[in-house]
Amino acid sequence: MRKIFNLIALAVLAFGVSCSIPNNGDESENSPVDYVNPYMGNISHLLVPTFPTIHLPNSMLRVYPERRDYTEIRLKGLPLVVTSHRGSSAFNLSPFQGEEKDLAPVINFSYDQEKLTPYSYSVFLDEQQVQVDFGLSHQSAAYEFKFMQDAPAYLILNSGNGAMSWDGKALSGYQLIENNTKVYLYLEPEVMPQIVGSLVDGSLHAGKEVEGRDACLVLKYPRGTKQLRMHYGISFIDEAQAKANLTREVAGKTVAQLQEQGRDVWNKALGKVQVSGGTEDDRTVFYTSLYRCYERPVCISEDGRYYSAFDGEVHADAGRPFYTDDWIWDSYRAHHPLRILIDPKVEEDILHSFVLMSEQMDNFWWPTFPEITGDSRRMNSNHGVASVIDAYQKGLRNFDLEKAYLACKGAITEKTLAPWSGMPAGELDQFYKDHGYIPALYEGEEETIPEVHDFESRQPVAVTLGTSYDEWCLSEIARILRKEEDAQKFKEASFNYRNLFNSQTEFFHPKDKDGKFIEPFDYKFSGGMGARKYYGENNAWVYRWDVQHNIPDLIELMGGKTNFINRLDEMFTEPLGRSKYAFYAQLPDHTGNVGQFSMANEPSLHVPYLYNYAGKPWKTQKRLRKLLHEWFRNDLMGVPGDEDGGGMSAFVVFSAMGFYPVTPGLTTYSIGSPVFEQVTIDLGNGKTFEISAPQASSENKYIQSASLDGQALVKPEILHEAILNGGKLVFEMGPKANRSWGVE
Repeated sequence: MRKIFNLIALAVLAFGVSCSIPNNGDESENSPVDYVNPYMGNISHLLVPTFPTIHLPNSMLRVYPERRDYTEIRLKGLPLVVTSHRGSSAFNLSPFQGEEKDLAPVINFSYDQEKLTPYSYSVFLDEQQVQVDFGLSHQSAAYEFKFMQDAPAYLILNSGNGAMSWDGKALSGYQLIENNTKVYLYLEPEVMPQIVGSLVDGSLHAGKEVEGRDACLVLKYPRGTKQLRMHYGISFIDEAQAKANLTREVAGKTVAQLQEQGRDVWNKALGKVQVSGGTEDDRTVFYTSLYRCYERPVCISEDGRYYSAFDGEVHADAGRPFYTDDWIWDSYRAHHPLRILIDPKVEEDILHSFVLMSEQMDNFWWPTFPEITGDSRRMNSNHGVASVIDAYQKGLRNFDLEKAYLACKGAITEKTLAPWSGMPAGELDQFYKDHGYIPALYEGEEETIPEVHDFESRQPVAVTLGTSYDEWCLSEIARILRKEEDAQKFKEASFNYRNLFNSQTEFFHPKDKDGKFIEPFDYKFSGGMGARKYYGENNAWVYRWDVQHNIPDLIELMGGKTNFINRLDEMFTEPLGRSKYAFYAQLPDHTGNVGQFSMANEPSLHVPYLYNYAGKPWKTQKRLRKLLHEWFRNDLMGVPGDEDGGGMSAFVVFSAMGFYPVTPGLTTYSIGSPVFEQVTIDLGNGKTFEISAPQASSENKYIQSASLDGQALVKPEILHEAILNGGKLVFEMGPKANRSWGVE
C-alpha cells in the first residue's frame, strides 16, 4: 500500500482514507501541501501512532478526529481543541438529528468519506446523515453542518470538566485541564437556536448554565433545519479573549475561505524547502515529515498576552510570541537544528520563551518538557542546554545567553539528575559530582533514593552519558561568556562517559557504588522494562554510541577506526536474541529494528552517520537509504515508532536533503545521501542554499564526488556558515560506492 496518492482515486485506500491528492504528471503543478499525507503512520508498529493533526504552523488550535486509534470505526464526537501533542480533546461537539430521547453527552458516530488535510477536515456521519466541514485559523475555527433528515437538529456541547453558559447569542465556558490550567471557549452559532437547555442523565432540561464533569449544553433547532454554521475561539486567558480571537480571525468567514487561507499559510511554511526529483512517495514522505515539524511548539500569545502555567499568571509578551509544548529530549537532536536553519527568528523566540519559563518557575531551572500545563520534567538528562549552544554557535543572538546559561546550569547541577523528577539534587547527584557516574543497583537491590521514580528507575548509564554531553554544552557556553572556571570544570566533566566504558566488552556498562561493573550482565536484556534499571527505553547496543560531543574519543576508546566500523556493522547485524514478542514485551520503544539498531527512537538517529567519522562514508550512504526506504513510507504504518511531533520527522527531512546535525552545539553537518535531484532552502536572510544531485535515484545512492560553490568537497561534512552564506552543494551520484570519496 505504498502508493497512497496513486491508488486513492481507485480505491480510497480500502481503509476509508482520503486526503489531499497531488496532480498526476508534472510535479511542478503540485504545491508542497498537496504532498502532505496526515494519515502516514496512523497505525503504530507497537506504541503511539502519529495523529492526523489539523492545524496551522506552530499554532495554538489543533484538532484531530476524536477516536482512540485509526482503526476505530466510530468517532467520539468532534473536537474543538487539543491542548497538548497527542493529548485528548478539550470540549466536544456532537451534531445530532433525531428524537430528543436519544440525546447523549457525546455521540459515538459511525462515519465515512473522511477527508483530511493540514488545514481542513470533512466527514460524513452516515447513520446521522450529517455532512461535516471544518476550517481553522491560529486560535479559532468554524464548523459547517448539513442535515439530511426530516427531524429536529441539535448541537451538543460538552466540557469534560468545567462550566458553560448561554447568554442569548453565544455559548462560553472553560474546561480544566491539569495544574489549574483552563482552556476557554467562546462559540457563536450563525443561526440562533429554538431552545437552549442542559443535558442531565440523558434528558434535556431547562437551564442555560452547567458545571461539573461532562457538563453539557444543547442547542436545539426545529425540524426542517438543513444547514448550521458556527464559529468559535479558544483561549488560555479567559472567555473574553476567546471571543476576541474569534472576532479577529474567523468572524464573517466561511469554512471554505478559512481552508483557502490555511492552504496558503501551509504552502508558505512548507515552501521554505523546495524539492524536485525523487518519486511521488519520496516527496510525500518529505513534506509530510516537514509538516509534522510544525506541530510543536505552539505559540500561545493572544493579542500581546499569554497565560503561563509556569507561574499561573497572565503576562504581556512585550511584542515577542511565547511558545510552549516542546519535548526537548526528543526535539534537541534534529527538530531544533532544523528550525535554526529554516525559521531562525522563531527559534530565537522559542529560546526566549524558555528563558521566561525559567524565570517564572520557583527554581530558576531550564525546562525539559515545557507544556501548556507547565514543565513535566520527563525523560533523562537536561538536553535543552544543547539547543541553547547550538543556536548561539550558528549565529542566533536574539535571546539572553547569560540567563539561559544560568538556568541550564541550575537544571543540571541543582535539580536532581534522577529521570522524571523535578526534585532538588540529593545523594545520587552528589555521588555523580564526586565520582563522575551515576551508581547502579544490582537486580533485586532495594532503591533508597527518594528522587528516583518508581517505574523509571535510575537509568544510570543513560544519565551519565547524557549529562556528560550536557556538561560539554555548559562548558562551551561558559567559554563564550568568559566564565573560565566553569568552562574548565564542565569540560573535564564532559569526559565522565569514560567512567562507564568497559574496555573488555567495548560497551558502556553500569557500575555499583564501589566502582565495580554489575555482573552478570546481558547487554540486550539486563535492566528490566525498557532496560530502565541501567539505560532508558533502549538497551546497551543503542547507548554504546551516545557520545555525540566527542566521537573521536569514542573511536579511540574502541581501539581505532577499524574496530569502530566493525562494531557499527555488528549493531546492524546482531539478532534480537529472543522472539519478537518477547523482545518487544521488554523493550517496546526499541522498534524499527535492523539488528539491534532501533530506527524508532531518537537516541539512534545519529548512529548511521557515524561511519563518516571513521573513514567509511559510503556505509553511511548505504545505511541511510535503506532506513529511509524501509521505515518511512507513504502508508498507514509508514513511521517506525513514536514520532514525537517532529522529533523523529526532522531526521527524515535532514537525511532526505543529504546532511544531518550529528552534534547539536557544533556547526558541522555530516553528509548522507541526497534523495532528491534538487533541494532549495530559503534561509530567511534573503539567501538560499541549493543542493544539486542530478543523478540521484533509488539506485544512484552513492556519492561519487562533491563540490561546494565550485570547490571540491573532500570531507563528508559541511559547515553551517557555508549554508548560511547561500551557495550550492553539488553531488555526482552513482549506483556503486566510491570508497575513496570523503576518506581522509
